[in-house]
Amino acid sequence: MTAGLLFAGFVTLLALRVSITMAIGVSVLGALLMSDFSGDLWIVPMRVLEGVDNTSLLAIPFFVLAGTLMNAVGLTERMFNLANALIGHFKAGLAQVNVLASVMLAGGTGAAVADVAGLGVVEIRAMRERGYQASFAAAITTVSAILAPFIPPSIPLVVYAFLANVSVARMFLAGIVPALLIALSLLIFNRLYAAVVELPTQPKASGREIWVNILKGTPPLAAPGIIMAGILTGTTTAAEAGILACGYTLLLSLFYGSFSFRHVWQAVGDTMLITAMILIIIGFANGMGWLLAVERIPQDIAAVVPDLIDRPFFFLLGVIALVLVVGCFIDGVTAKLLLVPIMLPLVDAYGIDRIHFGIVMQMGLILGLATPPLGIGLYIVARIADIPVESVVKSVLPFFIPLTIVLLLLAAVPQFSLWLPDAVMGPR
Repeated sequence: MTAGLLFAGFVTLLALRVSITMAIGVSVLGALLMSDFSGDLWIVPMRVLEGVDNTSLLAIPFFVLAGTLMNAVGLTERMFNLANALIGHFKAGLAQVNVLASVMLAGGTGAAVADVAGLGVVEIRAMRERGYQASFAAAITTVSAILAPFIPPSIPLVVYAFLANVSVARMFLAGIVPALLIALSLLIFNRLYAAVVELPTQPKASGREIWVNILKGTPPLAAPGIIMAGILTGTTTAAEAGILACGYTLLLSLFYGSFSFRHVWQAVGDTMLITAMILIIIGFANGMGWLLAVERIPQDIAAVVPDLIDRPFFFLLGVIALVLVVGCFIDGVTAKLLLVPIMLPLVDAYGIDRIHFGIVMQMGLILGLATPPLGIGLYIVARIADIPVESVVKSVLPFFIPLTIVLLLLAAVPQFSLWLPDAVMGPR
């Protein structure tokens, strides 16, 4: 009964366009008021505080700050210029540069929305100046940002590691091979698309231009290396590695002469807003998770579903179908907070590795960034390119072919997610 009230209230508030944060908090409070816990409303603030009182979450603000600093001090454009100098002269050159630059920047932001909003301005402007259609430029910018949550440091993977009680380092390593698969699938698709539709080309960069851009664009790429090296060697915690990455970014800005107190202050402000939003959602979702646990909803689901679906792969297909729909309406972090506590008993019952499950779930959810009607990436790039969202949607739909193939491969072959963590850290 309480669980039914909880979900009914949550869905109703979402339909009324109430913010995710308030929808979770108010639905939890309403369900408590109409349950046996109506006299114990002190539980809500207690669960909210307990939800964010975890040292593993300290990494989030520093990862966010590292990304916002990279955008603020101009390192983003340097990485784009490096990618352009290396492969910009190829067939579908700037489309391929878009993908490669997203791989580079993802290591600095760890968030798809930050990739779209930061690098997207540079990418879309450059592609339009060289004769690409605005809708195609916006579409490739949106789908290439899907890479961001898989490349360390990844905020969504930190959140999943916290929820699933798995190693952050293993989750970071698990995301690298899937990220390369996504990038490869987009590069192949771009090349095939260029064989059908004539796309603009540009001259090959000179040797001097390549070396200049290597010198300017390579140092920022060390930021994710600092984070991974610190975590894997045990020298630093994830939060401390994030602090080192922020310090390294500031040193680079001083070296390049792009340091600005105004830009740094803006990056700090953006970081505070983003972190506060994430932590408030985590706190309220912890209250929702507690209420579901009290009602034994996860255990009841875990007892029923295996009788209906007898193979782990079919279960993963069901999860994919669910998160593809959920990802269209709810951002990935919130969706994880709502779904992971419910699904983990099932994941364990089917014998699915939690690391593998996290990667599959992440891939399904992040596709929501580019999925109508509410894919936030579509609206961001439409605003940047100053074109209707409908135009972006038409151009982005073909890209779902390679992305869906990668998603199914990740679900069917666990070693895509597990090989690198096991090779580096040893089998669990």
